[in-house]
Amino acid sequence: MITIQITNVGWTPLFPRLSAIVTDVGAPLSHAAIVARELGIPAVVGCGNATILQDG
Repeated sequence: MITIQITNVGWTPLFPRLSAIVTDVGAPLSHAAIVARELGIPAVVGCGNATILQDG
């Protein structure tokens, strides 16, 4: 899983390696949501403050 504030086309090559995408900003038709749907991985967008999550 990667937590980022917002995505753009530059992130696309990394998406196939991810198990999920979580972003602070976004909507059901945002870049992250659409690409995740195409790749069959979960995406949670528009969380507001998701990037404060810590691994471990």
